Amino acid sequence: MSLSQLPNAITLLRVLLVAPIAWLLWQMRYPEALVLMAIAGASDAVDGLLARRFDWGTEFGALVDPLADKLMVVAVFLALTGQGLIPLWLAAVVIGRDAVILAGAGVYRLWFREISMSPTFVSKVNTAVQILVLLLVLFGLCGFGTPSELALAAADPWSFYLVAGLSVASGVDYVVTWSQKAWRNKRTVL
Repeated sequence: MSLSQLPNAITLLRVLLVAPIAWLLWQMRYPEALVLMAIAGASDAVDGLLARRFDWGTEFGALVDPLADKLMVVAVFLALTGQGLIPLWLAAVVIGRDAVILAGAGVYRLWFREISMSPTFVSKVNTAVQILVLLLVLFGLCGFGTPSELALAAADPWSFYLVAGLSVASGVDYVVTWSQKAWRNKRTVL
C-alpha cells in the first residue's frame, strides 16, 4: 500500500469500528464505546487532512468517507434510542434526513447517470455537531461523577434541538442544491 492510500485505509478502519461501537453500546459498556467513537471521530479529521494536504483524495474516499460517518452516526443513534437515552423523535429526524438524501441521490443517478458526492458546508457542520453531541451523551453515560452529570444536562434537550435543526437545515440544503442541479441538467439534456 502506498502512502497515498492512507486516507482510504483510515476511512475503512472507521467503517470497521461501527460494529464494535454498536456492540459495546448494546452491552452498555459506555467508556469503551466512547473511546472507539472518539478514535473514529479523530480518524475522520485525519483522513480528510491527509487527503487535502497531500492531494491524496480519491473517488473511493469521496464516496466512502461520508458513508462511514453516516453509518457510525446512525448506529449510535439507533443503539442509544433503543436504550431510551435519546428521544425517538430525534433519531427519526436524523435518520429520516439521511433516507431522503439517499433516495434523492438514487433518483438523480437514475435520471442523469452521473453524481458526484460532495457534502455541503451545512452537511459537514451537521455531521460534526451530531458526532460531538453523541460523544457528549456517551461521556455523560460513563459515570464520571459531576462531569458526566454536567455532560448529560448539556446534551438534553438543547443539543438535541440543535442536532434536529441542523439535520433539517442540511436536508433542505441538499434538496434545494440537487434540485437546482437536476433542473440545470434537465435543460442541457433536452
